[in-house]
Parts: sequence; structure tokens; C-alpha cells
Amino acid sequence: MPARFSCGGVRRRFVPQAPWKDEVERLAASVAARWGYALAGVEILGGGRRPLIRISVEGEEPVTVDACAGISEELGRALDLHDPIPHAYVLEVASPGLDRPLHSEGDFRRFAGRKIELVAREPVEGRRRWKGRLAGLEAGNVVVDVENQLVRLPLEQVASARLVVEMEDLRQDLAKGGRGRS
Repeated sequence: MPARFSCGGVRRRFVPQAPWKDEVERLAASVAARWGYALAGVEILGGGRRPLIRISVEGEEPVTVDACAGISEELGRALDLHDPIPHAYVLEVASPGLDRPLHSEGDFRRFAGRKIELVAREPVEGRRRWKGRLAGLEAGNVVVDVENQLVRLPLEQVASARLVVEMEDLRQDLAKGGRGRS
């Protein structure tokens, strides 16, 4: 299916899982690696006839606009060739950004100590939305310090999670020469 390519975008409604997402992740990881980057995540936003497929890539060096455009073009060709998506879509390739989404177990370990916003698929302790300091991942549970209370949410119950940008984090990143806490 044809796609429109972009390096920018807008936020749309999160779609939990599409049956073809694993194939898109596999292809995106392969293309990103050829460009010297790692796949940071795949989000499918909007459930309509043209969902936005947001591919995030990261690496030791900052992700450039030219790299995004090149990865987007190459990935678009791979998606056209393998045709895993049964309908039209919009493809976006970008770096994860300061308020990056957290997708994998590795993300929840790597960004321990940072402030996050998390939305659960089902209410936990009567709530779906949580904001606090990420304590890490323990036995398949995301652990968040919310006002000095540790909350444990099963990873499979996390609908979405995102870093919260704080000035102190930005100062520390700048002190490291502009590189994040990765």
C-alpha cells in the first residue's frame, strides 16, 4: 500500500496492537541498523483508514533529519515489498525525543530514576493514570514511586508510558555534552 513519509507529526489516539506490528518492527529494526541506528519503538496511532505508524530510532550520534528521511524512504520500500499492512497508512520516522515513549523492558530499566507518566489498560488500585518516578522493572512489573508509595503495574497492563521532561534532567544531560542518560 502507498504511504506518505514524514519526519514530523501530530499525536493521535493510541491503537494497542495490530496483527502486522511485529513484521513492521522487524523490518524497521533491520533498516535502522543499516543506517547505524537502533529501533527505539513502533507506535500505531489512530484506528481509522489511514493510521499513523511512528517509527523511533536512536543511536550513539544524534538522529538527523537526513537520516530520518533516508530510513523512511528505505523502510517504505521494504513495507511495499513485503506488504504486511492491509490498508493505507502514514509512515513517520523520528528520534524518540525528550518525552520519549517507553516500550520495552529495557526502556523501563534504562530510564529508572526518571519521571514518567503511565496509563494502564485496566484500573489498578482504582486508577488508570499514574505520574511518578520510575523505580525500574521487577519480576515483570513496572515499579513507579508515586508520592513516596511504590506502585507495581504488570508490564502487560501498561497501555502507554512516556518520560516527563524536567529542567534538572535537561541540565544533567547538557552537562554530559547534550547526551541523554542512556
